[in-house]
Amino acid sequence: MERLDVFMARCNAQYYATHDPFRDFTTAPEISQVFGELLGAWAAVLWQAMGSPGRVTLAELGPGRGTLMQDALRTVAAVSPGFARALSLHLVETSPRLRAIQAERLSAQWHDSVASLPPGPIILIANEFLDALPIRQFVRKGDHWAERWVKDGQLVEQDAPAVPDRAAETEVLEVGEASEAVVAAVARRIVADGGAALFLDYGAAVGGGDTLQAIREARQTDPFSSPGEADLTAHVDFAALARIAAAGGAAVHGPVPQGLFLTRLGLHQRSYSLARGQPPARAGAILAAAERLVEPVHMGRLFKAMALTHPDLPVPPGFAA
Repeated sequence: MERLDVFMARCNAQYYATHDPFRDFTTAPEISQVFGELLGAWAAVLWQAMGSPGRVTLAELGPGRGTLMQDALRTVAAVSPGFARALSLHLVETSPRLRAIQAERLSAQWHDSVASLPPGPIILIANEFLDALPIRQFVRKGDHWAERWVKDGQLVEQDAPAVPDRAAETEVLEVGEASEAVVAAVARRIVADGGAALFLDYGAAVGGGDTLQAIREARQTDPFSSPGEADLTAHVDFAALARIAAAGGAAVHGPVPQGLFLTRLGLHQRSYSLARGQPPARAGAILAAAERLVEPVHMGRLFKAMALTHPDLPVPPGFAA
């Protein structure tokens, strides 16, 4: 018998080590090049706000195929050559399979965790990274709580002696200890050495409820039927992460809906620019991809953006009301 977070961590480690996840799902950078381009420009603005340090770590957590960073770096080279010269690229990726794919596109240093990123000023990006980190689940049982475990492919419940304080807010409480640890570490790093971090993921501004899901071959499936053969994810509890980052001394901006964030960064203008002069089918595909990223019925509302910055930095692009 395994606690749910242990089961989830084991399954996802096997899945990402042995599968091409992009056969099962599509992330924003694979939908439109504009996504990565806008984040590259966002990072360049933050670098300037930091005082344009001569050396800065540009880090990405869970870089996938490297598409986001490839698009971001192309934009950085065009709009901020000084930033391009100053940055050192570092990727946090545990899958040897994905590291090999990333190495075909990017010149970088790879890390197993945030802890080994080099010291100094940092700009960090994490797109759809936190949702794949393991969670614990607690279920209200009258006047007490139980925790969910996995045994023989089924959920079982054990009495929980201690539950986080926010348990009163919901009947099913998900606690992402791994994601909380990542955000806490990033916040400490930003406060100590300067910089900013941008997290984009799906989830509610305030967490609650059972959101565990499994995706296999682009369809939802039973999370417990084929361990290691599907991508297990859960909604990100942005409110919990914001509290942790603020407690660590970082300034927290957002979360705001991804659609609003990307619109403020100029997604529509850039997409129209790319579409101009293209054959009708190609132009239509470019504009349709942009709409998929921002429309509420697609990724625009469920996906959120949240930034952490050093307290001395101004509000970053995309978060000013």
